[in-house]
Amino acid sequence: MPPHAEPIPDDDGLEAAVDEAVAACDGDLRATIRALIVANDYLETEVAELMKAVSRAYVRGRFNTYSG
Repeated sequence: MPPHAEPIPDDDGLEAAVDEAVAACDGDLRATIRALIVANDYLETEVAELMKAVSRAYVRGRFNTYSG
């Protein structure tokens, strides 16, 4: 582990989420990784689409920027 990296605490639910993902794929780690990659790709696509929609709304003047 690099000296600047900090270990992730177990109490944040990460380990439980990992166990749940593996269990959902019947213990098959390759299937778990494949499912997570597919889910991540889907979420990245959704974020890109939402960013485009928000950008268009700002251009049209629908949203005002926060001025503090």
